[in-house]
Amino acid sequence: MKPPVQDPVAVLGAELAAGLTFDADGLVCAVTQQWDTREVLMVAWMDAEALRRTLTTGRATYWSRSRGEYWVKGDTSGHTQAVKDVRHDCDGDTVLVLVDQVGAACHTGTRSCFDESRSLLPQG
Repeated sequence: MKPPVQDPVAVLGAELAAGLTFDADGLVCAVTQQWDTREVLMVAWMDAEALRRTLTTGRATYWSRSRGEYWVKGDTSGHTQAVKDVRHDCDGDTVLVLVDQVGAACHTGTRSCFDESRSLLPQG
């Protein structure tokens, strides 16, 4: 489900919105990483409002494409993400959310959505 139509400049302000490129659905990819170890924890999606909430509250907020609603990491699981920094890549189409993760980041209960059991290369 798509997020509500938003003008990123109206939501984020001209300075922040200028560096970002939202897709046709108004979303930007959000890669979430543990701030001190740089462990990649998960990938999710943000629209301008989710990004605004993340920046203003210090709690990682995402847009759920499957549920069609905002979700704050940890509200139901208790596995919170305290935001330390948010950066965008050189193209502005991805944000890097540096967090202090408490508990599991993945909905399966693992620390990372990218653990070794999901490797595509033969192990050995």
